[in-house]
Amino acid sequence: MSATPVFGTVPAEFIRAELNATLKLQRAAYLAHPYPGLAERRADLLALKALIRDNRDAIVDAISADYGNRSRHETQFAEIFSVMDGVDHALKHLKKWMKPQRRSVDLKNFFGARNRVIPQPLGVVGAIVPWNFPINLSFSGLIATFAAGNRSMVKMSENSRHLARLLIDKCPIYFPREKLAFFDETGGVGIEFSQLKFDHLLFTGSGATGRAVMAAASANLCPVTLELGGKSPALVCDDYPLRKAAERLLFVKYFNAGQICTTVDYAYIPAGKMDEFTALAKEIVAARYPHLDTPDYTSMIDDRSFQRVVHAMEEAQERGATLVQLVPGAAWDARTRKIAPHLVLNAPADCTLRTREIFGPVLPVIAYNQIAEPVDAINSGPRPLAFYPFSNDKALVHYLLEHVMSGGVSVNDGLFHVGQHDLPFGGVGDSGMGHYHGHDGFITFSKMRPVFYQAPFSAVKFLWPPYGKFASKYLDFLTK
Repeated sequence: MSATPVFGTVPAEFIRAELNATLKLQRAAYLAHPYPGLAERRADLLALKALIRDNRDAIVDAISADYGNRSRHETQFAEIFSVMDGVDHALKHLKKWMKPQRRSVDLKNFFGARNRVIPQPLGVVGAIVPWNFPINLSFSGLIATFAAGNRSMVKMSENSRHLARLLIDKCPIYFPREKLAFFDETGGVGIEFSQLKFDHLLFTGSGATGRAVMAAASANLCPVTLELGGKSPALVCDDYPLRKAAERLLFVKYFNAGQICTTVDYAYIPAGKMDEFTALAKEIVAARYPHLDTPDYTSMIDDRSFQRVVHAMEEAQERGATLVQLVPGAAWDARTRKIAPHLVLNAPADCTLRTREIFGPVLPVIAYNQIAEPVDAINSGPRPLAFYPFSNDKALVHYLLEHVMSGGVSVNDGLFHVGQHDLPFGGVGDSGMGHYHGHDGFITFSKMRPVFYQAPFSAVKFLWPPYGKFASKYLDFLTK
């Protein structure tokens, strides 16, 4: 068996054998050593950090090669820094997370008994990782997985070939295969991977693929955490400074060229401020990206994604929408797969840009007159992964938090709830299920195991059969 799996045009039987052999190796290692102590878990977390730190430049280059062009600054901020910061957070709190929890005992029934909840490792955690933030979304899961004392197999995206090869080559320097293994996707690997009998499976990706993964995992009764996507709205309220809202939400929207599951997918703007918002967008975005070929602006990941977004823009325009280009020059460049940042005004409610997740640098802007209009519209669709209200009115923000359900919320900004390590990250409804990050990730990848310690004397003996008058009196006492 090779130390690093190589998948090319190989039979499905070989892929299946390679995956199953790794799972068997990791499960045997888990059963031989089911509860790693604090020192070992800390060492694993530090090894994750070292893998990132030692190979930082190579990782940045590999991700950029997979994209065609990915802003180095975006990779370092959203992937390298976020993971290293996440490791530091886990190291700081891990000892506390691992402590058994005390729970109360009903003194009517048990005198001197004790209740505890012990967090124990599940075993082997599988992770299926998308291409848009491949380091962030693989290593954030690994931080929680290793903090909880587990082992892991990670399947990378078919669009992360350069990065997958780098991780497959470098991982054995830091981790033995029975602790961590990465796998490339060259066709058929994902299907086989999702059918493995993991102790937990973390999937990040589209809703359609998430349904297939969940169906495959259900055959093994494997619990899943699904981090999907959807159309996450921003709602700029009339009281909030419009320039500040534009500066913040436009940064989030065009970061990574809009290829973020929690990006602002569309924005509601007060009807009387639409022209002002459009003018501000032209000023702000052009200052950030003075031309399309700047290395600070990221390409679409592949030709299919490029064409999908372009076609959606053309469809909206043909149906009467106004495309507002925010960067001078060409609207898009098929050679570099770059699409200029755009606003879309008056897009039909049933067009592709309004009904499907965009995953590109295009922002539909919708005018509203009363706050009930966006609230009702958002609630009429699938529950979004994120919601971004902009208001300084505390009562209004409270109202919106109570009346608009979403996976997470950033108030007066976009996206940044995702980077808070002490907040759970996860969707709801069509945008996913389950949580991870920080302590919530530790809980997700642990069995929070209830343990009851019986006292030397147990009052339950009064209920041993044969039942008599004393048992009846005791039950009367308990059930009054």
